[in-house]
Amino acid sequence: MNYAIIFTTVSTKKEGYAIANELVQNKLAACVNIVPKVHSVYDWEDQIQNDEELLLLIKTTKEREKDIYHTIESLHSYDTPELITIPINRGSQPYLQWLENSVQKIDKE
Repeated sequence: MNYAIIFTTVSTKKEGYAIANELVQNKLAACVNIVPKVHSVYDWEDQIQNDEELLLLIKTTKEREKDIYHTIESLHSYDTPELITIPINRGSQPYLQWLENSVQKIDKE
């Protein structure tokens, strides 16, 4: 099984917890870390923005990536939420086994 970490940012703690809880409760992700006070500098609509955000690190399987993207896009307040997937090439076997057991597999009928 392929494992991945998906990154997204949110503007409020409430939104971060709502997305994290939705992903874990629906077994799309094994764990979501919410990192507070990330300062983001970016160009949006031809203006440099400086914002405080929270970073979500979503631990999941590659198989659930599309479902996670869809869920985040449906819940997120941004027009264009950050959605970046990084593959997990290596990890401790007990942790990866826990991750795999925590994420619901897609039935392939």
